[in-house]
Amino acid sequence: MSHSHHHHSATPRLDLSGWGFLPSFLMTAGGLLSVLGLLVSWKHGVLFEFGCSWLLAFMFFYSLAIGALFLVMIHHLSGAAWSLGPRRFCEHIASLLGWPLVLMFIPVGLFGHQIYQWMNLDPATNNLVAAKAPVFTIPGFWITSGIFFALLWFLSSRLSSLSIEQDQTGAPSCTRKMNFHSGWGIVALSLLLTFSSVLWMKAVQYQFFSCIYGVYFFSDCAWIALATVYVVSVILYRQGALSRVLHEHCFQNIALLLFGFTLFSAYTEFAQYFVVWNANMPEETFWYLIREHGNWWTLGLVLIFGHFFVPFFVLLPLKIKTNFKVIVPVCILVAFMHALDLAFNIFPAHRSEGYHLRWIWLPVGVFMFMGGFLANVFLMRFHSHAAYPQRDPRLLEAMGMNPNSINDLAPNTLANSQP
Repeated sequence: MSHSHHHHSATPRLDLSGWGFLPSFLMTAGGLLSVLGLLVSWKHGVLFEFGCSWLLAFMFFYSLAIGALFLVMIHHLSGAAWSLGPRRFCEHIASLLGWPLVLMFIPVGLFGHQIYQWMNLDPATNNLVAAKAPVFTIPGFWITSGIFFALLWFLSSRLSSLSIEQDQTGAPSCTRKMNFHSGWGIVALSLLLTFSSVLWMKAVQYQFFSCIYGVYFFSDCAWIALATVYVVSVILYRQGALSRVLHEHCFQNIALLLFGFTLFSAYTEFAQYFVVWNANMPEETFWYLIREHGNWWTLGLVLIFGHFFVPFFVLLPLKIKTNFKVIVPVCILVAFMHALDLAFNIFPAHRSEGYHLRWIWLPVGVFMFMGGFLANVFLMRFHSHAAYPQRDPRLLEAMGMNPNSINDLAPNTLANSQP
């Protein structure tokens, strides 16, 4: 084992037992701020302020869950052993695509008339809305959203339940089934994330056309998921929960993928801008022209540096990728930039002159509430199952042992492999 790994294992064990109240505190404080924001925006006749803040928080956590599901599928399809350690908690994050995020989506639909301009237009007098029928109708919006969630719930719950079933039975058939669901699932996921990002986020400005929007959203989903996986892996490694299956090369690989998706994400954002600028068609350029006014221009510059240049140059050196003190702050920056990027997509539709910073507490409150609620659900699932897969065929390899030397192990080693 390298010197760097010894350095990590020599650090004192992380004790977070005193922080158990945090998700519930965030949920309560954020809930109060959200209700206050709803009443204030109602009073001032700017209900879209609450609706867009809710949509922003929802899209943030939705993209994180989609990214986690993508990483689980890639793990199964590649047959890699190094990614076994983070797999279980990725399954728990992905399973938030079930009832927790469905519950969080309901206000998006209820405040649809405030968020989406097309909901207030008559298709008989508007060709753009008529061309997108039957999806761009109120029943179409709910039914389509329901189909998205049903498929995502099936995929995420199937992969999670098979993984947990394998802990009990050790059946190799579970691995085959997970591989099978990942095979068709990754194709389905690419379509689902494309259509859902267009219906829920791009449609805030229904007049805008972009053929790369789904790819752009996917790159950000993977980006935020990898940043989250790195931070959670560090916490669980330092707590000792995953120290047997996480080694230095695991953190290096996660950081390497994060670096790759930093490039890919920047490329897709630039590609969309370049194609729109090059074509110079009014039905596309208006989207960017709005974002060149007020403080949207400043936010655009912040995104260029914070979303690409800073993570790119920090993640570039190989040795830095296993330095927790450097990479964890970068991951926090990634989360912050992802939230700003989503805001850049959502808010200018209603605030073309710029964002009024006096409202900033409202999205912060909604983020706190939703983050606290989803963190509570995640922790409940995490604590009710083993921290990592117990009987996966790749477990020995993930632990750094030779799979052929299973007979050399004491009979109960694998049974007791959970810390």
